[in-house]
Amino acid sequence: MLCLVLFSTIIFSCIQCSGNSSEIANVNNDNVNRQTQGSVTIIKYDTARDTTPDVSDADVASLAAGNTEFAIDIYNKLSDSTGNIFFSPYSISIALAMTWGGARNQTETDMATVLHFPFTQATLHAAFNALDLALIRHAQSGGFDLHIVNQLWGEKTYTFLPDYLKLMQVNYGAGMYLLDFIGNPEPSRLVINTWVSDSTNQKITDLLPEGSITRDTKLVLTNAIYFKAQWADTFYCENTKNLPFLRSENDTVTTKYMSREGEYNYDSTAEYKAIELPYKGKKTSMIIILPATGKMADIESELSAVFLTTLYGSMQSKSVSLQLPKFKFTTGSNSIAGILESLGMSIAFGNQADFSGINGTGNLCIGDVVHKAYVAVDEKGTEAAAATAVIVVTTGMPDVWLSVNRPFIFLIRDVSTNTILFMGKVNDPTKE
Repeated sequence: MLCLVLFSTIIFSCIQCSGNSSEIANVNNDNVNRQTQGSVTIIKYDTARDTTPDVSDADVASLAAGNTEFAIDIYNKLSDSTGNIFFSPYSISIALAMTWGGARNQTETDMATVLHFPFTQATLHAAFNALDLALIRHAQSGGFDLHIVNQLWGEKTYTFLPDYLKLMQVNYGAGMYLLDFIGNPEPSRLVINTWVSDSTNQKITDLLPEGSITRDTKLVLTNAIYFKAQWADTFYCENTKNLPFLRSENDTVTTKYMSREGEYNYDSTAEYKAIELPYKGKKTSMIIILPATGKMADIESELSAVFLTTLYGSMQSKSVSLQLPKFKFTTGSNSIAGILESLGMSIAFGNQADFSGINGTGNLCIGDVVHKAYVAVDEKGTEAAAATAVIVVTTGMPDVWLSVNRPFIFLIRDVSTNTILFMGKVNDPTKE
């Protein structure tokens, strides 16, 4: 069973706090509804999410290709780490797309370049909506859990443009909760963290660390993804055993390996071996890339959308005897602001930022971008393994023996759109 939980948060700070308004213009607008949920007020533009966006398949494919390039850019910035890596490029892209909806002038241009956005504002948000809805449909028809939720959190005395609220509601299904960042920043942080925990089945807790929300915070944008899927071909616990994993040339650790024989899409070159493990319904799959000994850096330098597309096309069905380590780990609440700045988005984090599409004045900048992720991969399906008494293996000798016994790259993709939902690298499967 694979269980993945990702959360991305973008925190906006006010550059010139004198620009605050004592009136809540977005609430008083005739097209904006104000509702109370418990002790919190939520405002939404008076329109439903567009469930049939007018976007071509080619546009969705272009967006997915751009998201893949952005995913690899992020991966390359993280790849020098000696620890395990795991993140959701899709989660980060959505959160930043929501932010980009309010960007103008050079801020808009720089963000689009870094994020590999191929369209204008109107087409981009509609394409994200179409892709998001397609992923949800695939989950419903494929028999796995995929929950994608977006939410805005605004300072209750601050002015937000109704057009921005409409953009968020129509394309991302996101309303805005109003919190007292000025008077109660710490309780506001706890409200957001509780929502995050509830939205991710309690897998992501304490996303925003103490002190991350201040009196200058005006807007927090959040995106959460929860994914849980059963393997199409289950690994059985009876076959799991301890074997060595080569963390580096002279460093070996013992870990639990799942084992099974079956038909898998497989590719092999002098530089790597790759295998595709489908999930139940075969709408999504895990791709594992195992570089040859000493070739990890070479493979990482070759990663691109073209490389992955070529890899997907070159795989052929083979009978494979597979040994794959179990792994489970959580990445901390990591700021990726520095990564985004190094990729060319620095203007969005400084006093030259222009997010006037959010508030009409432009006195906002991004204070931080926080990302946290959880992944667990084991042999179990969703209660299926415990209910099955028969162990099925292929007959005859397998075409390929594959033991994933050294550091490897993995990604989870939506098959029909080639959207990379999650990406990472396992350097040590024993580390949680």
